[in-house]
Formats: sequence, structure tokens, C-alpha cells
Amino acid sequence: MLNKKNKDIEISGVDEKELGDRESFLLKPAPHHRARVDSGIGSILSQLENNPGAAVLAYCFSSISMTVVNKYVVSGSSWNLNFLYLSIQAVICTAAILVLRQMGLIPNLAALESGRAKRWLPVSVCFVGMIYTSTKSLQFLSVPVYTIFKNLTIIVIAYGELRWFGGKVTPLLLLSFGFMVLSSVVAAWADIQAVLNGVGHSEEAAAAISTLNAGYAWMGLNIFCTASYVLGTRKFITSLNFKDWDTMFYNNMLSLPIMVICSLVTEDWSSANLAKNFPAESRSNLIIGMLYSGLGAIFISYSSAWCIRKTSSTTYSFVGYLNKLPLAVSGIVFFDAPVTFGSVSAIFLGFSSGLVYGYGKMEQRKLSKQILPTSQPAMSASSQSQNDASNSLEK
Repeated sequence: MLNKKNKDIEISGVDEKELGDRESFLLKPAPHHRARVDSGIGSILSQLENNPGAAVLAYCFSSISMTVVNKYVVSGSSWNLNFLYLSIQAVICTAAILVLRQMGLIPNLAALESGRAKRWLPVSVCFVGMIYTSTKSLQFLSVPVYTIFKNLTIIVIAYGELRWFGGKVTPLLLLSFGFMVLSSVVAAWADIQAVLNGVGHSEEAAAAISTLNAGYAWMGLNIFCTASYVLGTRKFITSLNFKDWDTMFYNNMLSLPIMVICSLVTEDWSSANLAKNFPAESRSNLIIGMLYSGLGAIFISYSSAWCIRKTSSTTYSFVGYLNKLPLAVSGIVFFDAPVTFGSVSAIFLGFSSGLVYGYGKMEQRKLSKQILPTSQPAMSASSQSQNDASNSLEK
């Protein structure tokens, strides 16, 4: 799933130029009716491309839809082929990147070299851990709870930056961290209470609590893996001179053999188990969902760069935080997540923590510019972690 790490505005500029070339071609006058129709379509596309609102909506839609689709795929009562699912995603995403390169839309894609691959391999291992634990967490937890707990990744990344990259944590950021922890505690409490109120204190309740505990355990592993991936990406991406597409390409190419081997070793590929995981009544929808999740990574990468290009990095960051609210609501709408006072309070606290965090990071950047007016501070990994957390599935 994905990969929105370390957004590079240079790629956005290349895409904009190429889109402009295509639009100018469509707008060339021609005597034929078809040319006039194409000119009209080109004008509409040009207006859409330059519309900041369209860029924000595209980013929000791609982010929410990826989480919803992944939740749908792994929510089957007999689902146990997570590595196979992620392998299919990697194949689709890699194939899409190669096709776009052949079409000239990704002109400077880094070649797969053994030296670079060896250096990037530890990051890809963390990437596999991140996306696998993410699907397992979604399998056992509701989308709102998953979204709220993902905020804790920001705290771990901030600690890693403080320890290894000389990062700083302001009082306002500490306040946001407190809100994040509180929202997670409230979400877990509300989740457990909803289970107990729904099935009572019985063996069925014990089984449901056990399922939630498994989800929390996978969520904890996911927080660790996501933080390791983001910090590892920051460490190696500059030295290897990688851009967004390079990161996505290397991640999928190097993770694919790992996931295929893990699937062959740990998962049951028998016809009986495949039939359980892909029941006839939902087989077509599952296949469509898998195809979309693979291509969705490309859509997220482009819409993220589009959003930054047509608004600003600050607006883009806040959109990522604001996006947590509709993402949590989507879990309630599509998957009947319990709506209680506790769950609504947890969503509100998680949403507020994101806003406080975003404002705190914005103030921190302003202070850095005042202290070092001639330098342009690099965007830290923690400033992107909210974005990383909601799409960790987006390969």
C-alpha cells in the first residue's frame, strides 16, 4: 500500500508539465468535430487540474477509500490470506508503475540496482511488517478504533527523531500527544464496553474480548513497524537520492519476494481454503477490491503531490489531520461500528489531537525560520506520520 512517504514537489512539477503538454495537445484547433470535442474535454481537465478544491477532495477520497477497501477485503469470517493479498497488491502496483514509465509519465524512475537494493532492503522489511500488521489490525478492530490508535505512531516517531535526528518536542506537541493517548484509552474502553453490552458476560463475550485483544496486539506491532519504516526511510532516502516513485518501486519490488515466500510458508493455498477466503457470492467484489487497492497506491501518490502543488504543505498536513474524522465516520457507515458516547468522544479527542499537533508543527516551523532565516528546514518524518498512519496500507 503504499507509499506516500517523503512527498517530493519536484515530481509534482514534472507531472504538471506533462499534464500541460497533454492539455495543449488537446486544445489545438482542428476543423473536425472530434477535435472540438477533445478541446472541450481538455479545457475541463485543465480547469479541474488547477482547482485546489478538487485536489483536496481527490486526496481525501483516495485515502478514505483505500482504508475502507482494505477493511472490506480482510473482514471475511474465514479470511487468512493476508500475505497473498499484499503480494497481489505489490504486483499490481509494480506493473502500474512500469506501465506509467513506458508511457513517459514517470520519466526518471530509478533503475533496480543491487547496491541500492541491499541498502534499501532493511527499509522494505519494515515496510512488509507495517502493511502486514496493518491488515491484521484492521481484521480485528473497527475502522474508528484503528484510526484513533494510529495516532500513537506520531509519538513513537517523534521520540525516534528526538533520539536519532535531533528533533524537538514543544509543549504544544506534548499536549497533542496527551490527547492522542487519552483518545486511544477512551476508544479501547468504549470498544470493550460495546462488546460487553452487546453480548453480555458470557463465553461469547470472552471470545469477543479475546478478538479485541488480538487487534490491540497487532496494532502495537503496527505502530512499531510504521515508526521503524518512516525513520528508516528518512535515514536512507536522501543518501540514495530517491524520489516518491523510486521509493514505491523499490518497496514493492523488494517486498514482493518476501511476501510470496511468507505466504507459501505460513498460509494455506489449498483449493478448500481458497474457496473459504473467496466465497462465490463475494468473489467478484473481493477481486475488484484487490485491483483497486493496488492501483489506489498510484492514485494516492499523485493526489498527494497534486494537493501539495495546488495548496501548500501546511494545508496538505491539515487536510491529513482533518481527514481522520470522515475516515472514522466511514467505518461507522460501511461496517456498522458501534456508536456510543465513548466512541464518539474518542473520535473527537483523536480529531482534536491531530489539529493541535498540526498547529504545533506549523508554529515550530515558523520558529525555525525565524532562528535560521536563510535555511529551509526539511520536513520531518513526524510531520508526515499522520499521513503515513492513515494509508499505511496504500502500498
